[in-house]
Amino acid sequence: MTIATKVNYFLEKNDIHYRSIRHYHSAGSISSALAADISTKQMAKAVILEDHDGHKMMAVLPADKKISFSVINEKFNAKYHLISETDVHRMFSDCEAGAVPPVGGAYNIRVICDQLLDILDEVYIEAGDHQTLLQLDKPAFKSLMSGAKHMRFGKESYH
Repeated sequence: MTIATKVNYFLEKNDIHYRSIRHYHSAGSISSALAADISTKQMAKAVILEDHDGHKMMAVLPADKKISFSVINEKFNAKYHLISETDVHRMFSDCEAGAVPPVGGAYNIRVICDQLLDILDEVYIEAGDHQTLLQLDKPAFKSLMSGAKHMRFGKESYH
């Protein structure tokens, strides 16, 4: 499959440069980072949330972190929760199930980005399948997240 159609179009339209990295098939963002031999701190994952009124939002954070719902709910004065896998797959129909690219602009969805990613020299993202990552340098990632709200909402993930 490689790069999802909508992601590819969005990156080209916005002149965002990246390097494509192939790896063996993996089952999630942490597995993808391990498969590509990169730090899970540099791997940005996308989590789709929905508030009490049905408004959806993409949270982009390092793969080694979990979402602090209390921080997000307080910041937005809302009650966000994870949406179902079925709804995620419906929203990202050009992607393999579970390989959501953290490119909210390509899917017309509001984005919040954890500031831990903003300070990195390189960030890796899912391309829409379970075998391809996109490597973005700091300016490219900044451009990708230009429409996002940047804040700290990731917390330690204990496996």
